[in-house]
Amino acid sequence: MTIDNQRSLIDMSVWQGRRDPEDGETGLRWHQKIQPADQANEGGIMLLGFACDEGVSRNKGRTGAYHAPLAIRKALANLAWHHTGPVYDGGNICCNDGNLELAQHLLGEDICRALRQRNKVIVFGGGHEVAWGTFQGIGNYLLQKQHVASDQSTSQPLEVEGQPAPKIGIINFDAHFDLRNPPAGQQSEQGSSGTPFHQAARFCQLQNWPFMYACLGLSRASNTQALYEKADRLGVLYKDDTELTHSRIEKTIEELQLFIDQCDHLYLTIDLDVFPAAVAPGVSAPAARGIPFDIVELLLAPVLKAKNQQGESKILVADLAEYNPRFDIDNQTARLAARLAWTITHAIR
Repeated sequence: MTIDNQRSLIDMSVWQGRRDPEDGETGLRWHQKIQPADQANEGGIMLLGFACDEGVSRNKGRTGAYHAPLAIRKALANLAWHHTGPVYDGGNICCNDGNLELAQHLLGEDICRALRQRNKVIVFGGGHEVAWGTFQGIGNYLLQKQHVASDQSTSQPLEVEGQPAPKIGIINFDAHFDLRNPPAGQQSEQGSSGTPFHQAARFCQLQNWPFMYACLGLSRASNTQALYEKADRLGVLYKDDTELTHSRIEKTIEELQLFIDQCDHLYLTIDLDVFPAAVAPGVSAPAARGIPFDIVELLLAPVLKAKNQQGESKILVADLAEYNPRFDIDNQTARLAARLAWTITHAIR
């Protein structure tokens, strides 16, 4: 498959829903405001899709997440419009040939381009292998900024050594660390939905950047001792699902706020399997316990409120992963994903 075939055309026909013309501009919904990316003439929020099952398949999970980007768009289309600034649909990266590495590279290119054009980005996965594509896009964007800054310096032209290392805070709501080592042998360069943050840590190591990772909502029953030991070695801030209760939430928010304050930029990623299976049945790995939606909202609040010195959201990119329409019930999980996308968009506009 050629590179061109990996990028699908932007399909605006999915954006359909109710219309209330009697209410004028205040009665609009998402499907009436979304614009195709090729009509973008100012910075806004770029929606991208990552239609991919390959990482889940490699990780021996149940497939179906390929169809998530379309389903999330359909659920989002009819939600009420309460935002300012434009939102664009940039289409999908489609992994149809098993070449996950190429698909992740292309997603990274699209994210990097959108960030250069002064957009914030929200990505609809796909399995959690989307995270390695997302992080590539953020990393390459910041590397390019370093080169531009160095090029403008009279003392060290075209050198990045004099630039401070960016502190990218990864905040992952997830039942799993996704820090697995790739398999040995010929597949050692192949990742999966279980390896993206191992790959991000390796990227940071090669660039001599700090690896800053917070993982909230872990199921200890679903993560081996080896993964907890690796997280400790890497200095990961993590909380198990059993710790995320109303009686202990204030302490967790304090720790999370300290983490956020140390970061220059944030990458927010939400694996929908962090929610109980009763709330999110349509996922690749349903949670026996999970954490309630209201707890996630409380933890999201400081992330969404975080601002940089310019008064802009610290979040560069957010993505939603592991929605699996094949196992959803009454589009329940699609509605959850759409509500999360709605909330994030409203915060980072």
